[in-house]
Formats: sequence, structure tokens, C-alpha cells
Amino acid sequence: MTGRGRAIAIGLPLGWLLVFFALPLLNVLAISLTEAAPGVPPFRPIAGPGDVTAANYITVAGDPHYAAAYLGALAIAATTTAICLVVGYPMAWAIARAPAPARPLLIVLVMLPFWTSFLVRVYAWMGLLNANGLVNRALIALGVTEAPLALLDGPFAVQLGMVYAYLPFMVLPLYAVLERIDPALLDAAADLGARPFSRFLTVILPLSWTGAVAGALLVFVPAIGEFVIPDLLGGGNVLMIGHVLWAEFFHNRDWPLAAAIAIAVLLVVAVPVALVEGLSARGPARTSR
Repeated sequence: MTGRGRAIAIGLPLGWLLVFFALPLLNVLAISLTEAAPGVPPFRPIAGPGDVTAANYITVAGDPHYAAAYLGALAIAATTTAICLVVGYPMAWAIARAPAPARPLLIVLVMLPFWTSFLVRVYAWMGLLNANGLVNRALIALGVTEAPLALLDGPFAVQLGMVYAYLPFMVLPLYAVLERIDPALLDAAADLGARPFSRFLTVILPLSWTGAVAGALLVFVPAIGEFVIPDLLGGGNVLMIGHVLWAEFFHNRDWPLAAAIAIAVLLVVAVPVALVEGLSARGPARTSR
């Protein structure tokens, strides 16, 4: 590749990131350093150094309501990631070890939910989990319970919806690495006396660690800011930072405070992402060399 071709290949994605990521992020940062004001836009633009204020960040740091929202979002996102990892590994392994002609069909089945509107899928879960829904009727018919269970409008429904929505993002990266693992390695480990779980820890996990890290990031990062699932399946009873952001932007119309919350979310996400990246660089991936 010539020097000009290399510059184009590098410059295009960098330009894309600059226009659609860096500049909007800087704009949000600038808004977070202003004061709310009536009008359009609903904040006082920065005309000089005297217009810059850190009051919004002080409010975010000192209000326990925001701390609870951050902790709730982190807990649900981390739990969602862990469940997707536990469920996604056997799913991805089954697809990777299925007969070659069947693999495309299985991948299509994993991706099939994306062919339907995300909002429609969430509403479908509302119909399944409500008091007169299919799940409660099945439980009553089987004699598991005599009265409908309160499955909707709580943490259970939110967690279930989050796992359902983000599981494909875990399965696909895992499948991409698992299908490249040579089965002879597992046969050799079995010949040496390794049990199935030991083979997973010593062979499969080290060789698929990069896929697990990629899947964890693809699940955790969007899950921490999820708004639709907690709002619809949680009925507003599950506090997450996405709902707080929506309330500040559209209900309170306090754009500077909402922008400060968004920047704080970015910082909160950056810490675990950096930790995961550090673990992927020095963790089980090294044992596969």
C-alpha cells in the first residue's frame, strides 16, 4: 500500500470518529459546564471564562439520587454481562461444533430477533409477563402457583429483558473464536485425563478469551445506559441512569445537568472497560501462546 493509500485508510475512520464522536462529545462537555436558563436552547452559552461552571458536576457528585442510579445501572449491567457470558458460552460452543451446513441457520436464529423492532420485542415481554400473560397462565396450569406472580414491573423483568436483548452480542463474538479452535486440542487434553470442566478452563477459555472480552464489552457498555427496558418492563420501579438522563433532558429540561450526568456515565464506563482491556492483555489469553 502506498503512503497515500495508507493515509486514506487511516484518515477515513479517524475522520468519522472526529465528526460523529469527538465533536458531539466536546459539545456535550461544553453544555455540562454551563447554567440552565429559560429559552432555546435551555442553557446559557459560554461567552467567556466567567460563564464556565462546575456546579453541575458538584450536584451529580453530592446527590445520593444520582449515586443510587449509577450503582443500580452498574449492578444490572454487570449481572447482565455475567449471565450472558454463562449462557452464551454453551450456545456459541454448540453452534461452533454443529455440522457445517447447519451453522448458518443457527447463526440466523441467533440474529433473528434483530429483524423485529426492539420496542415491539420489549412490548411482547410485557404481554408474556403480566398477570394474565402466557407465563403466569402456564405456571397456574402446571400447579406451580395458585395466583399470578408479580413478574412485571420489577428487577426480575428488567434483568430478563436485558439478557434477552443483549445475549446475541455475547454469542456472536464467542462463536467467532470458538469455531477456530482445533478439536484435536480437546482430544489431546482428554487423552491426558482432563475432565470436561478442566478442558474448558485449560483449553477453551484461554483460546476464546478475546471473544469473551469483546462480548462482555458489547453487552456491558450499552446495558449500563439502557432506558427502554427498565422503563417498560420495570414500570419505573428500577432506578437506572438512563431513566435519570431522560428525566433531566425532557422532563426537567435541565440540559447542563443532564450533560454532566452523561459525561459522568462515560467516565464510569471507561473504568471497567479499561480494567477488562487490562485483564485481556495479561489474562488467560497469554496461556494460549
